[in-house]
Amino acid sequence: MIIEPRVRGFICTTAHPAGCAANVREQIAYVLKQGPIANCPKRVAVLGCSTGYGLASRIVTTFAGGAETIGVSFERPPTEKRTSTAGWYNNRAFEIEAKKIGRAPVTLEGDAFSEEMKKDFIAKVRETFGQLDMLVYSMAAPTRTDPDTGQVHRSAIKPLGAPVEIKTLDTETGEVFETTIAPASEAEAEATVAVMGGDDWKRWIDQLAGAGVLAPGFQTLNYTYIGSELTWPIYWNGTLGRAKADLDRKAEEIRKRLGPDAARVVALKAVVTQASSAIPVVPLYGTVLFKVMKQLGLHEGCIEQIDRLFRTRLGHAEALDDAQRVRVDDWELSPKVQAEVLRRWPLLSTETLGELADLAEYKSQFLRLFGFGIDGVDYAQDVDPRVVPK
Repeated sequence: MIIEPRVRGFICTTAHPAGCAANVREQIAYVLKQGPIANCPKRVAVLGCSTGYGLASRIVTTFAGGAETIGVSFERPPTEKRTSTAGWYNNRAFEIEAKKIGRAPVTLEGDAFSEEMKKDFIAKVRETFGQLDMLVYSMAAPTRTDPDTGQVHRSAIKPLGAPVEIKTLDTETGEVFETTIAPASEAEAEATVAVMGGDDWKRWIDQLAGAGVLAPGFQTLNYTYIGSELTWPIYWNGTLGRAKADLDRKAEEIRKRLGPDAARVVALKAVVTQASSAIPVVPLYGTVLFKVMKQLGLHEGCIEQIDRLFRTRLGHAEALDDAQRVRVDDWELSPKVQAEVLRRWPLLSTETLGELADLAEYKSQFLRLFGFGIDGVDYAQDVDPRVVPK
């Protein structure tokens, strides 16, 4: 079949196997070009391993750090007439390339929130690794079923306390407009914490520790985004911010159990993901930010961010903030970047978007998530959606 992108709002319902494989190989090539990373953990787990920062973490630790990895992600497999999720292709492309350099990656596909997956994961770690040196938690999901009560929690990305009027962007049409977002109820806020807070992260670590599969010196990372004052009304000061504060509390609880350096929340920069595309104001902020950072020579995608994290930020006291988070959003939040973004923000309109922002780059990065727009891929070729090219 000929596979083309089918985009509805912030969702792409198709993915291209050859494009996804090429995208994975491009990221690997970038990491290899940077050279090896000394003192990288050698037995690494990545929860949410198939796209974005999770995939980048698996690539960096494998191809620069020499690690063996075990990954978990929730995927939809392909059929003869329907493509899989992009992550299904990415997982297989990663495994193909990792095996070429003698690695033996393990990938489990299923619901990482479930107790069944945690049990299967522990059994697989015992079988293949013995113990883990690091676990990266890079999960993004709109819902989570509480394993104790069976209740399904649904996140709600809303402000707290009062309505917020904010400038946003229709990424399909390029229209810039004002929108008003109603505040969350307390129940919605609590549900968002249940889905996006640190409860599942700590549950994973507690069960792994109880099973005896954490090596001495074990460390766990949880990726988050804090952002700038432009996104705070809907992000940091809203339901998401309450969930992020819960991450900090859970990190401290893990440190108290396992040691002062055992758990770090890692604040990363804004990038294009399917999850972030659904958050009001974030796509508009991203289009401006990307243009400014590109003009200043500071722009990074997921692979550049995670490569820098493992090379220059982990284990460095100067990279920690007062909340003991590792900051890799330092370039985004630097005074020169934010000053220019803030200067452009009030000038943004549908008419000025092309001059002040980079919607084309945003759209390009979004399509790349699903394997489209990758150089060297023949998108006119008839392909089997069940096959990832080697």
